[in-house]
Amino acid sequence: MNPLQGDRASLTEVTLTICKNAQQGAVTIGNFDGVHRGHQSIVQQVRKLADQVSGPAVVFTFDPPPARLLRPESAPASLMQIDRRTELLKKMGIDQVIVYPTTKELLDLGPELFFERIIVRSLKAKAIAEGENFRFGKDRRGDVSMLKRLCDEHDMIFSSLALQENDGGWISSTRIRALIETGDIAAANQFLVEPYRIAGKIVQGAQRGRTLGFPTANLESISVLCPPPGVYAGRVAGLALAPEAIGLPVAIHIGPNPTFGESHLKLEAHIIGFNRDIYGDTLALELLAKLRDVNRFESKEQLLAQLRFDVEQTKQIEISSRAAS
Repeated sequence: MNPLQGDRASLTEVTLTICKNAQQGAVTIGNFDGVHRGHQSIVQQVRKLADQVSGPAVVFTFDPPPARLLRPESAPASLMQIDRRTELLKKMGIDQVIVYPTTKELLDLGPELFFERIIVRSLKAKAIAEGENFRFGKDRRGDVSMLKRLCDEHDMIFSSLALQENDGGWISSTRIRALIETGDIAAANQFLVEPYRIAGKIVQGAQRGRTLGFPTANLESISVLCPPPGVYAGRVAGLALAPEAIGLPVAIHIGPNPTFGESHLKLEAHIIGFNRDIYGDTLALELLAKLRDVNRFESKEQLLAQLRFDVEQTKQIEISSRAAS
């Protein structure tokens, strides 16, 4: 929940508005962008500690991410919007997600003052769990050693967890972001608790796909990191106007359309076995794997043959993904 409407209140006012249902429990603090398997171990520990102290399991996160204020020119694109993060964290066992408005005043707090204001006075926490690389407070001066000392001074349980490793590297939002930026969706999904998801508003396109027998939904206003140009297999994760489409396989084209002389980037989604007018709705897609790069075809027949092959591949990948989940 967001503790206030907007972000104009002072830090003192904000701390007094935090939901009382989030007090007297176990807390973890972080961005939790992507909600990956590394986060999963921390969430499981918070749930365990919450049961131990007979209080709520709480995630304390920030909106926007601090990097947007500190380094706006180099802040990474988000992997997941805050409402989706909240949904997944609660699905994993978290009782309360505090979405704290990030302000300069908050970022200027030293680690000791941050601990006193947020952890002690506002949340009245009884336990804290963090990864071993956790940093907090102005200029990231606080670390797990300082956090443990502060917890000991306030008679709080403290748990530090080792980072989760896979294929010779740590599971992190940075690593997942790098995989998505190269189009390796299947590898990125191995680290996520659910397949990577993008969503956008459906707008009217050239309707060329409809004339070819492959109608597409054209998406705009995508607010998370989008993979590079290519053709991808996916499935429908959300569509308010047509809930019956949820779960259907989708062949997704991202990038230009060189066959028809188009150079601008766009995202077109062909929902297999579905053909309805859904303009204006928001379509959420789970991406499963990259099928191929964007190609230029010499004839309509070559293009149609490739589209048919893409559809069949998409169906098989979606079936395999469902069986593995």
